[in-house]
Amino acid sequence: MNRQQNEDQAAAAASALHGASASQGAGARVGLTVLGATGTIGVNTLDVVRRHPDRFEVIALTAARQVERLYEQCVEFRPKLAVLADPAEAAALERRLRAVGIETEVAAGPAACVAAAEDSSASLVMAAIVGAAGLQPTLAAARCGKRILLANKEALVMTGGLFISEVRRHGASLVPIDSEHNAIFQCLPRDFAGDMERSGVRRLLLTASGGPFRSRSAESVADATPDEACRHPNWVMGRKISVDSATMMNKALEVIEAHWLFGATPRQIEVLIHPQSVVHSMVEYRDGSVLAQLGQPDMRTPIAYGLGFPGRIDAGVEFLDLLRTGRLEFEAPDPERFPCLPLAWAALAAGGTASAVLNAANEVAVAAFLDRRLRFGDIAGVIGDVLEQPLPGDARSVEGVLEADTIARHRAHSAIARRAC
Repeated sequence: MNRQQNEDQAAAAASALHGASASQGAGARVGLTVLGATGTIGVNTLDVVRRHPDRFEVIALTAARQVERLYEQCVEFRPKLAVLADPAEAAALERRLRAVGIETEVAAGPAACVAAAEDSSASLVMAAIVGAAGLQPTLAAARCGKRILLANKEALVMTGGLFISEVRRHGASLVPIDSEHNAIFQCLPRDFAGDMERSGVRRLLLTASGGPFRSRSAESVADATPDEACRHPNWVMGRKISVDSATMMNKALEVIEAHWLFGATPRQIEVLIHPQSVVHSMVEYRDGSVLAQLGQPDMRTPIAYGLGFPGRIDAGVEFLDLLRTGRLEFEAPDPERFPCLPLAWAALAAGGTASAVLNAANEVAVAAFLDRRLRFGDIAGVIGDVLEQPLPGDARSVEGVLEADTIARHRAHSAIARRAC
């Protein structure tokens, strides 16, 4: 699949967003499954749900390793199903729940996670599993016609138009939860269906905090530690996404995500560094108007917007005081300081499975950095090495994408090993 085919497919597929405009209806509580319940997004989702006990019913919760947190969530929310990665941990969790009189079914493994996404009791699915592991359950939710609150950017990055086509084919809908894409979603016309020209949209402006190394040179952070890279100035996030913010790979993935979500060509997407993280993104129109969504840097705002859409519900977030904020600053990102960012446009230009390869190589490189097996300054180099090799797999099928993901991971491990020699 070449770049022009990618762009045509993105424009056609983006109409899946506004399948989300149908109201949830009033009266009975809405069933909700949270994929990735113990991560930052999952915890914040349940915090918003906690404020609306008459509106939402938690059907299923999934987690990878944070067993104690999942236990506490099960005690509070009494889901029908809880899923962990490890069977032994799942069995232990079930025994603990039974000891306090809670009948939540506990299961383990990827298939159980898919089953949680498919449960017909939940019409809403928060897709918040980090990385490629979230692809299959998020696809399962789409094939069941669910409303997907999409916080797992990797699922869309990996499969592009294939994923959104599944959403459209099965009558599902998407509300983006990443703060940047949620902001754009709010600033676009309500009847937007992926046609930038028809809607009078000139550009999408994605904002980025710049992370903890915004004002430092590439040379000064080449040997930064994981703790330094994870010390985000504005947001509280997991370690993997915090490193992505420090390298600005998170913004590279968001550029690809915006391409597929909104039908924007790579030339219609621009990134601006905005240190205050108050303007979450903007839409520039042909007449010179620029619409922006502003708010506190708190993920509960886009989460509440997704849960309540098309209405708005209380998020528990402090209201924005612009007088106290004082200034709003913007600057262009330096590609030498943030070499991961240009890789987004390189992957989109290459088409095919390049975005899946980019994502896989990044996951491996970040894991190696967090394990102190790779220098911070070598993360972009590893990803670039993998992207320069012939693209594996076939972007026209999930199996082909997963093949590309597996091969890219092997190549990334080899690239890391070469740097360790």
